[in-house]
Amino acid sequence: MIQGNRDGFGSRLGVIAAAAGSAVGLGNIWRFPYVTGENGGGAFLLVYVLFILVIGVPVMLSELALGRRSQRNALGAFKKLAPGTWWHIIGMMGIAAAFFILAFYTTVSGWTLEYLFLSIGNSFEGQSKEELNVTFEEFRNNGYLPLLWQLMFMLFTALIVYKGIKNGIEKYTKLLMPALLLIIIVLGIRAVTLPGSGAGLTFLFQPDFSKINADVVLQALGQAFFSLSIGMGALITYGSYIKSNEDLGKTAFSVTLTDTLVAVLAGVAIFPAVFAFGIEPQSGPSLVFITLPMIFQEMTGGYFFALIFFVLLVIAALTSTISVLEVVVAYVSEELNMSRRKATILSAGSISVLGILCTLSQGPMPEIHIGNRNLFDILEFASANIMLPLGGLLIVLFAGWYMKREDLYDEISNKETLKIHLIWAYYFIIRFLAPVAIALVFLNGLGFFGMFGEGDFS
Repeated sequence: MIQGNRDGFGSRLGVIAAAAGSAVGLGNIWRFPYVTGENGGGAFLLVYVLFILVIGVPVMLSELALGRRSQRNALGAFKKLAPGTWWHIIGMMGIAAAFFILAFYTTVSGWTLEYLFLSIGNSFEGQSKEELNVTFEEFRNNGYLPLLWQLMFMLFTALIVYKGIKNGIEKYTKLLMPALLLIIIVLGIRAVTLPGSGAGLTFLFQPDFSKINADVVLQALGQAFFSLSIGMGALITYGSYIKSNEDLGKTAFSVTLTDTLVAVLAGVAIFPAVFAFGIEPQSGPSLVFITLPMIFQEMTGGYFFALIFFVLLVIAALTSTISVLEVVVAYVSEELNMSRRKATILSAGSISVLGILCTLSQGPMPEIHIGNRNLFDILEFASANIMLPLGGLLIVLFAGWYMKREDLYDEISNKETLKIHLIWAYYFIIRFLAPVAIALVFLNGLGFFGMFGEGDFS
């Protein structure tokens, strides 16, 4: 139950839209397709979906349960559930990760606004791949334009968070998520009608089991983990706003299903087009800002489809930045006893200062670096490869080994009013399977298996 005058979600649809918006981001539409392309297509997809169902749903359910049980922000949750212990470090790590992630994520989100603006003006017409690459690099090295778009994106995010949960986050994600799904379906329909698109669908959905090796498994596990926004406190924070009569199991499954559906639909929208125009599916991160604009200008109706694709990217980025900023705002508001208005201004303002340095380090001020990494890369690596997996690992250890089993079951079953048929499987996963899986993600991100993680943008 929402206590006192604490804001909360007003409907199940609002919960699912907001939590799914947190999970669905640039990682689904940008990173998932190119990582799938680099790891063999259908074989990778099969392993990814398996991990999403077996690991993702139980871990997400645990975070939502911790949030609702405590009715607190990511830090306050552990202070309440484990008073006088060191477990609150999980919350501190989650809030720090959210702070860092939003700093570099708004940099990339600003790029989506620039490319939306360019698509409106039909600026891609007649440009070769090399010219599109030059366009992208000149934009990144521009001293002011990337900063303008970044700050504008943060302003949009802050205005929604400022309005609260029911009248801000819930209201807008209930509009944004259906729009996102509609756009990606339209793009998918257009892609599969292109001559030669069948090869792309075969690549995506026909598994070649010879492609499955340890590297593919670790990449799929990492993508599944990061795609769901696990480990940074967003799901704990959102869980604290969920009514006591909502079925958390159904919510976790619905959010996971939506997140996976968007990722697969992104693959349907991209791979048929990539194969139809003879592009290598291993195009990497340049797929969105260089390869796809080139494809759009070559297809019939390309102007329209380029336009709605970048609208899609803006929406996906915005639903994620909302949830990340809310993690920090909830902490500042509740722990520092500050109004939402002041907490939003303080949080967005301080993150923007760090974000400006991130944007400059990507272009006109590369000297903002430590070692061989600029500030953008440092924050991305620290959050995606250290803070999120370590936070996720500690969360499942807390839920599986520290928290009383009856308290966790009480929350998941809504005080035993719901029948939980697979509770034994849930406990086995969060106590044994999930810790091992997340530890592998953590070690892989640090390069223990000869592979360095590339971040997420989810």
